[in-house]
Amino acid sequence: MNAELFINVTPDEMVIALTEDKRLVELRREKRNVQFEVGDIYIGKVRKVMQGLNAAFVSVGYEKDAFLHYLDLGPQFKTQQKFLQQVTQRKNLNELPRVKREEDIDKKGSIVDVLQAGEEVLVQVAKEPISTKGPRLTSEISLAGRNLVLMPFADKISVSKKIRSAEERTRLKKIVQQAKPKDMGVIIRTVAEGQDDKEIADEIVTLVKRWDECVRNVKTCRPPAKALGEMERAATMIRDLFNPDFNNIYVNDKATFEEIKNYVTQIAPDKSSIVKLYTGKLPIFDNFNIEKQIKLSCGKAVSFKSGAYLIIETTEALNVIDVNSGNKSKTASNQENNALETNLAAADEIARQLRLRDMGGIVVIDFIDMQSADNRNKLYERMKEAMAKDKTKHNILPLSKFGLMQITRQRVRPVMTIDTTETCPTCGGSGKIQTSVQIPDLIEAAVAQEASKHDKKFTVRCHPFIYAYLKKGFPSKILKWKLRYGITRLRIQPSASLGIVDFKIDEQH
Repeated sequence: MNAELFINVTPDEMVIALTEDKRLVELRREKRNVQFEVGDIYIGKVRKVMQGLNAAFVSVGYEKDAFLHYLDLGPQFKTQQKFLQQVTQRKNLNELPRVKREEDIDKKGSIVDVLQAGEEVLVQVAKEPISTKGPRLTSEISLAGRNLVLMPFADKISVSKKIRSAEERTRLKKIVQQAKPKDMGVIIRTVAEGQDDKEIADEIVTLVKRWDECVRNVKTCRPPAKALGEMERAATMIRDLFNPDFNNIYVNDKATFEEIKNYVTQIAPDKSSIVKLYTGKLPIFDNFNIEKQIKLSCGKAVSFKSGAYLIIETTEALNVIDVNSGNKSKTASNQENNALETNLAAADEIARQLRLRDMGGIVVIDFIDMQSADNRNKLYERMKEAMAKDKTKHNILPLSKFGLMQITRQRVRPVMTIDTTETCPTCGGSGKIQTSVQIPDLIEAAVAQEASKHDKKFTVRCHPFIYAYLKKGFPSKILKWKLRYGITRLRIQPSASLGIVDFKIDEQH
């Protein structure tokens, strides 16, 4: 598989496009001035404790109070609060305080037993603000690296289930156990498989230093305030997307190029040469055919095979996808087989669309009806296979008796929306244009005004329809203007880029 990353940096945002075999499969758009990002750590102040919701509303500086549920506090919440209290009261932090571990909070407990209004709390953004909702928070603080995730208030080592080799799991645990500080936990990610001992140990040291920085910031800042932000946006996105199979990473901004090259050199030194600075004249997405794919793939209707298409509707509560055969040619022997063929192709495209648009929450898919139970099961297995590449947590249910498939996909940020419509350049979106029969008179008035100033060569550019009208007959409108205003060097040119009521007059010196 030929996988490539394209990074388009503008003053307002950074857009990363991932292609597999030249086909766009993932698109991430990040505002450069975004205030709340997943992974940011804040020291907040509890505004309200809602016993009925078993949750608290916490001020972290956003216009809407953030939401913190009891189940997101983490087992060692009491230890964390005790640690926070000691940090804020301590005069200097040359050495971090060592706090005796408290008992885990009750999983079925109540928020009022552990939190009160006005209390300070250390939290991390788990979900960005979506629609009218504020950020979703967690108190289970974690610092993510390429191979590991450091859990400052846990005391266990967990290994990704995708690392199946017992020998490798044991090796990684042993490395981490020797390198990690006491009373801290570590999650070993899938990409750590096969990494050497030094790289794993060095990453633990780096993550611990970031945690030390966070604690020192907590000491100096006044809540609500950010204690620690995620890494640079480019490095964070590369950390989540990077794959050793990548062939190329193209960047159109020199500073971002240096940042990404340095990061890739750290995590995969043998791959540093794949990071390339794009300096072409065309915009990077236009040059590599990304912009066209975005426009074709992100509309309400998406074609995918032989005339078949999807209709995708996104609402506040859920996302709905309708599969239509359209004018697809009937290649199979009967209607059931045609439905199966279309549905299997739709499953592949839907899995791509979920990644591409970063659709989260509940997704309901209305496939073409099939009578055979075997065919319905084939479709279910195909969808699971197509979704296997999706790193976002998801759950897929078999087809219901109504032919609907339900998918839940973790939502941590707003769904990607791409406007595939354009404002009409002629009417400006109003639906009305000036009467076209007036255009020749307007052009004549403009030519007469220019001719009265000085005798120079003029070129009139207008829509091809207007051009044909002005050149029609003998004497034509143009010839009449030359004679009437004494202009001997007047030219007229058709321009398809102009609207039917638009024209331009260029002087030739």
